[in-house]
Amino acid sequence: MADSSESFHMATSPSRASRRGDLTSSPGRDLPPFEDESEGLLGDGPLPEEDDGEELIGDGMERDYRAIPELDRYEVEGLDLDDEDLSELSPGARAAAEEAMRRRDREQGLTGRLRRGLLYDSEDEDDGPPGARRRRIAERAAEGITDGDEEEMIESIENLEDMKGHTVREWVSMAAPRLEIYNRFKNFLRTHVDENGHNVFKEKISDMCKENRESLVVNYEDLAAREHVLAYFLPEAPTEMLKIFDEAAKEVVLAMYPKYDRIAHEIHVRICNLPLVEEIRALRQLHLNQLIRTSGVVSSCTGVLPQLSMVKYNCSKCSFVLGPFFQSQNQEVKPGSCPECQSQGPFEVNMEETVYQNYQRITIQESPGKVAAGRLPRSKDAVLLADLVDSCKPGDEIELTGIYHNNYDGSLNTANGFPVFATVILANHITRRDEGVAVAELTDEDVKAIVALSKDERIGERIFASIAPSIYGHEDIKRALALSLFGGEPKNPGGKHKVRGDINVLLCGDPGTAKSQFLKYVEKVASRAVFTTGQGASAVGLTAYVQRHPVSREWTLEAGALVLADRGVCLIDEFDKMNDADRTSIHEAMEQQSISISKAGIVTSLQARCTVMAAANPIGGRYDPSLTFSENVDLTEPIVSRFDVLCVVRDTVDPVQDEMLARFVVGSHIKHHPSNKEGGVALEDVVLPNSSDVPSIPQELLRKYIIYAKERVHPKLNQMDQDKVARIYSDLRKESMATGSIPITVRHIESMIRMAEAHAKMHLRDYVLEDDVNMAIRVMLESFIDTQKFSVMRSMRKTFARYLAFRRDNNELLLFILKQLVAEQVAYQRSRYGVQNDTIEIPEKELHDKARQINIHNLSAFYDSELFRSNRFSHDGKKKLILQQF
Repeated sequence: MADSSESFHMATSPSRASRRGDLTSSPGRDLPPFEDESEGLLGDGPLPEEDDGEELIGDGMERDYRAIPELDRYEVEGLDLDDEDLSELSPGARAAAEEAMRRRDREQGLTGRLRRGLLYDSEDEDDGPPGARRRRIAERAAEGITDGDEEEMIESIENLEDMKGHTVREWVSMAAPRLEIYNRFKNFLRTHVDENGHNVFKEKISDMCKENRESLVVNYEDLAAREHVLAYFLPEAPTEMLKIFDEAAKEVVLAMYPKYDRIAHEIHVRICNLPLVEEIRALRQLHLNQLIRTSGVVSSCTGVLPQLSMVKYNCSKCSFVLGPFFQSQNQEVKPGSCPECQSQGPFEVNMEETVYQNYQRITIQESPGKVAAGRLPRSKDAVLLADLVDSCKPGDEIELTGIYHNNYDGSLNTANGFPVFATVILANHITRRDEGVAVAELTDEDVKAIVALSKDERIGERIFASIAPSIYGHEDIKRALALSLFGGEPKNPGGKHKVRGDINVLLCGDPGTAKSQFLKYVEKVASRAVFTTGQGASAVGLTAYVQRHPVSREWTLEAGALVLADRGVCLIDEFDKMNDADRTSIHEAMEQQSISISKAGIVTSLQARCTVMAAANPIGGRYDPSLTFSENVDLTEPIVSRFDVLCVVRDTVDPVQDEMLARFVVGSHIKHHPSNKEGGVALEDVVLPNSSDVPSIPQELLRKYIIYAKERVHPKLNQMDQDKVARIYSDLRKESMATGSIPITVRHIESMIRMAEAHAKMHLRDYVLEDDVNMAIRVMLESFIDTQKFSVMRSMRKTFARYLAFRRDNNELLLFILKQLVAEQVAYQRSRYGVQNDTIEIPEKELHDKARQINIHNLSAFYDSELFRSNRFSHDGKKKLILQQF
């Protein structure tokens, strides 16, 4: 009994020291004195002369365990509660009650502490290690327990920036900074407004939920303006930061739409407009595990495959379900042993409870225009997950934001003999270039300048004069290239038969007439261009080829030049050097604007909606004007009929023009010499007799003007003069049958319509007017007449004179007539006297008679014009002669 009472004392009564203190201080009890007389009360602490505290072990220690009925009992106060009331409290209610008591004690100034370390109280957190307090705050916040002081939970920006010697990745993985980042991003999504005061993300989340998507696009510039610390952390530790952002975005979305998690289990934050764009060939070890932004053309992509996201296993011996195991990108996570039966396996994947996500691998290749000469284009694999799959296809030019990640590649290790890592980009955001991104690059100031420029009455002539300003003359080629750059309107009648809107141009003529230089100019000014040569291009290189994918071992399509140039321009130099078999492969691409593939079990059709501009040399090197076009060029009729405009370039000998050309070239070299800092002789000082006197447009503005017109202006044909087009078509058919030159087909009617639409686009008009039709007819006729024999050409110019004179300056027409008269006079002198005089005299009456035939009666303005003087003509009014000096 004594033993049991002693154990009862130990369990229920105060400690030995406190009992001893109570006994010594209790009057009226006659107890034997303790051996150690220096013991005092616990609350008063040890006596001054005793520094070591109380002596609990002494000779009389067993006396502490004697039965003392007065003390060996519970206090009555506080024991009148019923146990059932306590058991009914739920954990949440109990936590709330404890919090209420703590708040009451804090308000009353009661700390409730006894001594340091005897009883734990929440106030002790202030004295703990620096990281412990933050961790406890974060843990309590995660459990939903909020302190009265919100300032203790949310840290200041100085604390978040001060990483205390940790790396960014370690810092954002800690609980307190993680919570701070979570709260800040959540606050950013809730409160960010644009300059008009509209809540940006409220509208974005609303649009996202309407379309049942799970991607929320966040502009990095907005994030950097509001939360620059988060914007600094994000590129350094993108994996951890994006995970926090996803959780915060999900909470904000569910606060607006509580049931949305039934549709999308995850919300993915997509980062756009990262400031620095890296080239694919510039990616290095420095960029590993960083958020990067790069651009390129999708050259191939796999099918959509299921990837393990969260996997559970069944133990085949005891049927216990192991997991969940969350898969990483690098290696497969497998259980070691079953926790139920301790067996080492085997384990089977539980198909029902395993969670998969969509997975697709694409290859992006450097854009053709960005590859340095003589370099092979580099490519990089990118992984698309979740809702990013199928957001792009081969041939698309994309901007990719993602995490530059490395994964171990055994084949590289075997080949190189030491651990080598392959790299892949884990995509976060994808933007396709052809989705109006080009127009999005235009600022409001650019649009104002473009609209103001379109108000100019002579905008058409200014655009023609601004095409390839470094090339002298060739107005007909510049006109054709300008119309081709603007393009017509594609049509799809009945949703079955597509009619292309692109204008194809073929340049053919003598060497040294800047054909290739025109193509190079177009490559620079067009928003998307692919340049290739006939000698270096094969049929599959132009269209598409099939190869076995190295990872999935399935057949995949690789895009060729015409597919890569989709919605752009494909430039083919040395067109005549191509094999006939290769050339026939682009027949379909030029008219139907698609490429049909049926190889290795793949039967499909790829889009090739591009303008084709080709340059070819005649048979034998030089163009023979005594032969027809088809006799001069080794091209078949089907391919020739697919070109809307044929530009024949002849290198004619003209002393005046040759001198002007030489002046132009020398002046251009002087002005653009690298060491010529001051500019030397200005290019504008060089007289350009064949060019009109309208001011040219700056090249950067011209490029933006073309982008704007192609994307925003779509002219209609309601007011077009159909009778005029029908009449000119029937006349051309009649002439083509008689002369045996290029065949005129129905395609030429469509070509005229396309050129009329392109001319309307130049003026930013909504409807095609008569002026546009007349210009299209003039370009078509010039193209047709230039392909004729020299003997037929003059009579044909007379037949179609009224069409060819459209929009020509009277001075240009008079100069053309005057040059013909000079040529006749020179030919007469050479045949009669065998030599040519230095001065040619033309009677004024002859020019007046010719001018009267084209309804020009007053020639005084022509005699005073700069065009007249620059060609070395002078007018002698007394003798009524026109003189030209050689």
